[in-house]
Amino acid sequence: MPQLRPPGRTDLLQVLWCPSEHPPEYKPPTELFWRTAADVTHVLASPPKPSEVQYGYTPEPCVLAPEQVAEYPNFLELGKELQQQLSDWSVWQAAGVEIDDSYEAAPEEFYSNELSVAPGWKVGGWPPWGLTDPIARFCINCGAGMSPLLTIASGECRDYRRGWVPYEDQAIAVLDNDNVSNPPGIQVSDANHLQLYVCPTCYTHTDLIQ
Repeated sequence: MPQLRPPGRTDLLQVLWCPSEHPPEYKPPTELFWRTAADVTHVLASPPKPSEVQYGYTPEPCVLAPEQVAEYPNFLELGKELQQQLSDWSVWQAAGVEIDDSYEAAPEEFYSNELSVAPGWKVGGWPPWGLTDPIARFCINCGAGMSPLLTIASGECRDYRRGWVPYEDQAIAVLDNDNVSNPPGIQVSDANHLQLYVCPTCYTHTDLIQ
């Protein structure tokens, strides 16, 4: 995955976390280790199970099928002029966009649901916001702006965001009782996200936010 942009000659990222939330942030403590795959000579057939696990922090075995998609920034990250244009139904009509009439009262929701911030686990991309307004993050060591590295999500898609489901999976995508598709079974802080940021300059500092 080129979007990982590994430092130096490393080609493997190992993500470890404690499978429970810890105060004061009530997030799972997470550590990143950049390694070289050739140096990994002994791979466990099955990872050891932790002695204490909080619900939602042990992923269920499932198939990993990464794909590259185009997405756009969260509506909150856009300038006021562009927000106004996206909130104008006539602008969408003039552009010839095929859009469901249900979005007529609030066309900006079409942008948010179908075009911006792809849901699910992802490398790089635009960060999801909601609990807070967008916040710029800077490395405490060198001051460089930090980049989104990895998003660990509590769901892949919802009933109103099925457009993000891969075409080959549209017919078999399963939504549970909460209308969310979540094969890994991860629940981060009551169905939220865990965002990992990395400094693209020194790689010695990582940060996380929900």
